[in-house]
Amino acid sequence: MATRIALYECGLHVVFDVTDSGKLALLHFSAAMFDDTTVTSEQKAAFDVVGLNVTGVGRDEHHGPKYTFTMPGMHLRYREHRDSRNRFGRKIEMVTEDDESGIEVTSHYQFYDTTQVVRCWTEVKNVKGKGENDGCGLEYVTSFALSGLAKEGLASRDDKMRLHLAHSSWTGELQWREYGLPELGLVHTNTHGAKRVSVTNSGSWSSSEWMPVAVLENREAGTSLFWQMEHNGPWHFEISDLANHLYLHLSGPTENEHHWWKNLLPGETFTTIPVAVGSTTEGFDGAMAELTKYRRKIRRPNEDNERLGVIFNDYMNCLWGDPTTEKILPLIDAAADAGCEYFCVDAGWYSDGPWWDGVGEWLPAKERFPGGIREVMDKIREKGMIPGLWLEIEVMGVKSPKLGETSDDWFFMRHGKRVIDRFRYQLDFRNPEVVRHANEVIDRLVNEYGVGYIKMDYNITAGIGTETNADSFGDGLLGHNRAYLAWIDSVFARYPSLIIENCSSGGMRMDYAMLSRHSIQSTSDQEDYRRYAVIAANAPTCVTPEQAAVWSYPLTEGDDEEVVFNMVNAMLLRIHQSGHLANITNRRRALVKEAIDYYKSIRSALRHATPFWPLGPAKFSDGWAALALANVPAHQAHALREQDDVAPDGSNERVVHIAVWRLEASSPTCSLPLRHLLGTDADVRCAYPSVPADTSWHWNGETGILTVRHPRENTARLYRIQY
Repeated sequence: MATRIALYECGLHVVFDVTDSGKLALLHFSAAMFDDTTVTSEQKAAFDVVGLNVTGVGRDEHHGPKYTFTMPGMHLRYREHRDSRNRFGRKIEMVTEDDESGIEVTSHYQFYDTTQVVRCWTEVKNVKGKGENDGCGLEYVTSFALSGLAKEGLASRDDKMRLHLAHSSWTGELQWREYGLPELGLVHTNTHGAKRVSVTNSGSWSSSEWMPVAVLENREAGTSLFWQMEHNGPWHFEISDLANHLYLHLSGPTENEHHWWKNLLPGETFTTIPVAVGSTTEGFDGAMAELTKYRRKIRRPNEDNERLGVIFNDYMNCLWGDPTTEKILPLIDAAADAGCEYFCVDAGWYSDGPWWDGVGEWLPAKERFPGGIREVMDKIREKGMIPGLWLEIEVMGVKSPKLGETSDDWFFMRHGKRVIDRFRYQLDFRNPEVVRHANEVIDRLVNEYGVGYIKMDYNITAGIGTETNADSFGDGLLGHNRAYLAWIDSVFARYPSLIIENCSSGGMRMDYAMLSRHSIQSTSDQEDYRRYAVIAANAPTCVTPEQAAVWSYPLTEGDDEEVVFNMVNAMLLRIHQSGHLANITNRRRALVKEAIDYYKSIRSALRHATPFWPLGPAKFSDGWAALALANVPAHQAHALREQDDVAPDGSNERVVHIAVWRLEASSPTCSLPLRHLLGTDADVRCAYPSVPADTSWHWNGETGILTVRHPRENTARLYRIQY
C-alpha cells in the first residue's frame, strides 16, 4: 500500500507518495490543491524526486539529450524523511538511497514563512565505498525535480501552457518573452520524445544569455510555477515530457553542458547549487511579487538596503575610465550639490597610461593623482559623501606588475596553459595566496584610503573552468565559484558596513548567490538612456528594487526632457548618478536635484514595495513601458492583498508610484490597467517633474484604468497614486 506525505505550508500544496516498490515520487507542488485522479500509478513510477547520473551505470529507454531515466536516480528508494522548523520556516528533508551504487541522497525543501517560495538543494553521499577505486563519478544531479506540470485542466498542454523566459545580453539584459511550448518545438506527440526546452548558462557569467528566472503558466488552471537559479556560475534547467506528463529539472553544472564531473570518494558528500521554486494563482506579477519577498528574506541584512543611498559614479557618459584629481574635484562639488551620498571613482585610478591589461596590483597612479588618492577621498568626505573606488579583484592583466609575485597555481589552467580572456588571467580563489592578495587590497582601500564603497566589476568570462586540483574543468570552476562567495562573506564579516556593488560588465552575473551577499547590483552597461528605460522597467523581475542600480547620466548636450527621462529610469530603484553634472545648465542640474530630493522622500517605502507591470514586461520594440511599485498590499492583487492598515514603512497611506515611458510610440496616449485599484477613488498626480510640461492624465475608478498623455516621443514621468 502506497504511503502519502502531504503538506500544506505557506500557501503551497506539496504531495509525495512512497509507492509499493519503495520509490519516492513528488506528485504535486502548487498553489492549487492536488487532484489524485490526474496521475496514474504507472506514471508515479516515472516521477523521480531526483535526477542523478553516475558514470558506468546504463540508462533505460529513449532519452536523447534529456535527463530522464537517469541512473541510479530511477532506482532510489525512500528511507525516511525529517520534518522540522528553523528560523526561516518549515524544513523537509527526504532521504533516499540506492543499495547497488552505495549512494544516499537527501533532498532539502526549505520553506520561508509568509512566502510561497521554497529553496531546494540536494546532497549526495557515497556511503558504501571503501577505497579510492570505489568513487562514484557524478555526471548530473538535480537540485529540484517535478513532474506533472500540466496535469491540471482538460485542455491540451500545447494550448494551455505558457513559458516566460528572460533573455539576456550585454547592454540588453532582462528581456522577457512569452512562448507556447510548440513555439519552442516541444509538441505533444507521444508519451515522451527526445526534444526538450533547455536553458543553460555556461562559464563564469551566470546571466550572460539568460536571466536565472522563469515562469510557467497553466492558463486553464490559473496557476503559475516559477523558479530562480541561485549560482554565480553555470546552471541548467529543462522542460520536456515523460510518461505523458511534463517535467521540470533544475540543476547546477552538468557534464554534457558544462564539462562538470565529480569523483565522489567514499564518505564524501556533494551538495548541489540552491534553487528557489514557488507557485501562485496570480500570474506573472504574482510570481514576481513572491520572489521579491523571498529575495528580501534570504539577503544578508545590511544598512545599504535600509538607507538606499544615492551613488555618483564618474564613469558612464562622464570620465569613461580616465579620472584625474583635476577632473574629479568639480564633479565632487556637483554631485554633493545634487544630493548624492556616495562618490565612486571608477576604472583607471591605478594606472597613468593604458590600464586594461595591467590591472592586478591596485595601487594609485601618481600622475593622475599628484596629491595622492587620499586627497580625493578626503575631499569626497568633506562634502558629506562616502568615497568609493572601482575594482576587478578576480582578474590580473597579462602585463600586471603583480605577476612577478605569482605562480601558475594562482590562475585558471587548461591543458597546461593559463586561461586568458581579453588580456586578463582568471584568479583561482581556492588558492589561499590569492585570497591573501585580495584581502590585502580590500584592507588597503578601506583602512588606508578611507573607502566605504567598492564597485566590484568582472569583465571576462573564464570559460568551462580549470584543471588545477579538480576532477574536471567544471569541478574546478564550481570550487572557485564557491570559494569566491566564501571570500565575499569573510570581507563582509570584517567590514559589515562596507558596500560592495556587484557588477559584471553590467548585469552579466545577476544571480542570488551574489545578491544574497551584495546589497546592490549593476543592471547594465547600456549607454543610451532611451534603451535603458526598458532594462530599468524589468529590473525588479530579477532583483529587488532596492538592490537594482540604474545609471542616470544627463548628457552635456541635451534638454530638459532628456534629463527627466534619465532620472525617471532610476527613481523607483537605486539611483546610480553620472554624467558631467558640473557642465550642464543650472536648470538641468535643478531637475537632477529635484529627482534626487523626491527619491529621498519615498525611498523608505521603496525598500518594502511590491513591483508590478501594468503593461507587462517591457520590450525594446514597445512604444510604451511602465513599472509600478505599491507600498501597501492592496485588495485583489497578486501580492497586493489586503493585509494591515499600516504600511511596512509605518505610514497609513496606500500609495502606488508608476514610472511611465513613452518611447517611440505612434500614439501620444497610453492606458494603464490597475486592476487592484478598480472601484477606488484615487488621487493621481505627476510626482516628477513637479511642473510636467505638456503632460496630462485621467483616472477612471470604474474601469481601474489610468490614461496618460505624453505628446512628445522619448519622454518619461513618475506618477503618484494615493487611494
